[in-house]
Amino acid sequence: MELKTYDIIKKTVTTPKSMELYGKLNKLTFEVNKKANKVMVRDAVEKIWNVKVENVRIINIKGKKKTFARKNFMSSGVKKAIVSLKEGYKIDLPGHFETMSTSNGAKNESSEAK
Repeated sequence: MELKTYDIIKKTVTTPKSMELYGKLNKLTFEVNKKANKVMVRDAVEKIWNVKVENVRIINIKGKKKTFARKNFMSSGVKKAIVSLKEGYKIDLPGHFETMSTSNGAKNESSEAK
């Protein structure tokens, strides 16, 4: 079974560390399909957002053993891709990456007004 372009990237990862990577180094972090490789991720990002990708790094995070109501189970693992964009390209994801910067900026402006 071959993966389609829109099946490769599941969602963006918006942790404080990924926000910092995006702001300083122009790198985006995505949760991707477990069957996807670097080439597939590169092609999907370039096709969906019309940007040029410089580098792709893949991270496999294994599931952890957990206990809930005296029952043991394994949580599912996650595959992440850190995508570096070439100079001059940017991806605008509404509501994701500007939220932390605008909320901090709004606090700073209101404190300066006092």
